Amino acid sequence: MQRKALWLAAAGAMGVIGVAGCATMQSGPKEMTFFVTSVGPGKGGDLGGLEGADRHCQSLAQAAGAGHRTWRAYLSTQASALAGTDYVNARDRIGPGPWQNIKGERIARDVDELHSPGSGLNKQTAVDEKGQMVNGRTEKPNKHDILTGSRPDGTAFPGKPFPDMTCGNWTKGGNDGAAMTGHHDRVGPTDASWAVSWNAAHPTLGCSMEKIRPTGGDGLFYCFAAK
Repeated sequence: MQRKALWLAAAGAMGVIGVAGCATMQSGPKEMTFFVTSVGPGKGGDLGGLEGADRHCQSLAQAAGAGHRTWRAYLSTQASALAGTDYVNARDRIGPGPWQNIKGERIARDVDELHSPGSGLNKQTAVDEKGQMVNGRTEKPNKHDILTGSRPDGTAFPGKPFPDMTCGNWTKGGNDGAAMTGHHDRVGPTDASWAVSWNAAHPTLGCSMEKIRPTGGDGLFYCFAAK
């Protein structure tokens, strides 16, 4: 009798744990805290600055049913002494985590895991706000170049006199300038760490859509719920 009582107690405890586990991995728009933009603003690297990029994230999230959260674009900016601006690290803009996509698939528990080999960001999990997969390197049109302007650890590149890696801090949409991109599908021409990086694979050829598309991009970027 005592053994049966102990078994029932253990089973009940496991049931509670199971329910709690399911609760942390619920899926749907309200639980979504990460997505890749299904479309960009349409002006290449000119996203209207960080503020415009954040608005774009918020607008897409709102349309998908997740507008109750505060959304931030995963983008860095470079310092400019001439303009009197300081740099911004993408990793500092997106909140503490954890993050999951609309399907309930975990991207990362926190900022450190996101930028570690344990990150869950890949082609299967890096879906857009509607839950649709984003075209990878082997698909046409290729859209795996995601704008980040960031180094592998999520920090900003130095400003002038170093090269532009943020399309003029996301205000340029012409052929000049460039922006660092990552491969959301973690696939590149080689297996080198840079080639399979989700946030720092290579820069674009310029900042217009005509210069972003040839290397496999469509002006898309990552959005994370900061709150």
